Amino acid sequence: MYVNIVTSILVAYSLALVGIIFGEGATMAFELQSSSFVHEGEIPSRYTCEGEDISPPLSWSNPPVGTMAFALIVDDPDAPDPKAPKMTWVHWILYNIPPSTRELKEAIGTEELPKGTLAGVTDYRKTTYGGPCPPIGRHRYFFKLYALSKQITGLNRPTKGELEKAMEGSILAKAELVGTYQKKK
Repeated sequence: MYVNIVTSILVAYSLALVGIIFGEGATMAFELQSSSFVHEGEIPSRYTCEGEDISPPLSWSNPPVGTMAFALIVDDPDAPDPKAPKMTWVHWILYNIPPSTRELKEAIGTEELPKGTLAGVTDYRKTTYGGPCPPIGRHRYFFKLYALSKQITGLNRPTKGELEKAMEGSILAKAELVGTYQKKK
């Protein structure tokens, strides 16, 4: 009987401690990651213009309750020169990614995207991934995944600005992964 009382006290103490550390009703953070590079780490050259120029694998977890779609924007705010940036270069735009999706595989092609996923037009003037290709210096590449409370309608190959405007008021959460790259040649 003494062992049961001690065990019960320890369990109650552990649960109380978890509540103190994580807060009442705490949830895990919405996270975006890649198995190919770490946050703020270097993007391997295979995902750039010096390599195969294929999309890196991406995965995410813990989207908020009520997520009806995801949108992905990949851009470089350091263009053309990180010491004197003049614009943000857009590398990839996807939206209406189904809420059950938790990953995009490496080198995913348009025909392999989850059913219902749509693409926007990048600064390369295409609707597919365009990898890092910085003209000078080390650039930062922001992979931004948005959890949305609705699907986006009424767009046809939107630009980043058009998609961001359409997402206003429906963003439940944002997960971000930043990679860097500087040309080797």
